[in-house]
Amino acid sequence: MNASLPTGDPSAEIDEAVDESPGTLRLLLRNPISLAGCVVLVAVVAAALFGPLLAPYGVNDTDITRALQGPSSAHWFGTDDLGRDQFSRVLVAARVSMEVALVSVGISLVAGVTIGLAAGFLAGKTDSVLMRIVDVLFAFPVLLLALAIVAVLGPGLTSAMIAIGVVYTPIFARVTRASTLSVRTEPYVQASRTMGTGNGYIVWHHVLPNISGPVIVQTSLSLAFAILSEAALSFLGLGVQPPRPSWGRMLFDAQDFIGVAWWMSVFPGLAILVTTLAFNLLGDGLGQVLDPQRRTALAAQGGGRR
Repeated sequence: MNASLPTGDPSAEIDEAVDESPGTLRLLLRNPISLAGCVVLVAVVAAALFGPLLAPYGVNDTDITRALQGPSSAHWFGTDDLGRDQFSRVLVAARVSMEVALVSVGISLVAGVTIGLAAGFLAGKTDSVLMRIVDVLFAFPVLLLALAIVAVLGPGLTSAMIAIGVVYTPIFARVTRASTLSVRTEPYVQASRTMGTGNGYIVWHHVLPNISGPVIVQTSLSLAFAILSEAALSFLGLGVQPPRPSWGRMLFDAQDFIGVAWWMSVFPGLAILVTTLAFNLLGDGLGQVLDPQRRTALAAQGGGRR
């Protein structure tokens, strides 16, 4: 009795399976948790881009006769001690938080990935020297180190961006180094070295694309931490300076009125909470989608529901 053998082209079957596998974005949006994070972040980005146009009042328009009024149809989030509309200020302050987060994380991303790639790929003394510097930075609490940097540079938005960028650089360096150490021993990297390919080409075309997953996830999480750090620095008077609104500065202004005007602290605090939570949910979703094993499981679950 003759056994029946598959007659199709195996490579064609593999290509078909790859084509049918859902994309990263589709998998991300299938997860209700990461989908919720994406929706919130879209709203925050929209507020950051169009907040000044959408705000019903000027962020620095004062009216003492309306000071400390609670939430109402005229002032959705109430007013502060100077009669300024809290909803307008929370809306416009989203731009400050996103600006600080993107710039500071961009600094730490570029610096940290560069250090991590050099340490992980070159190894030896280069790795030892660079990682000892990273360990020294890690020895300091994040906020304490940021405060020290701002104390040297002086308070302000630019100083806060630089300080936050510096304190989160070691995290990216460690994540990048760990991923690079595993990738540099892969056969395709060794084959490129055997053929005499330069280190720069190998790092750019072989190593960097294959360590992008953990770096992307860390970027999402660091954006959340950067917003918290900016709020902390502004609360201490070392970040964004008046009259420009920021969520942290609004919390600072509200501390003397918590007992009589709860809305002054609740709404800026909720803005910080919701935004950082959204970045964390997105990071968790990206971690599932960009991990090959978990991605396969998610794709299989999605296929079973169809």
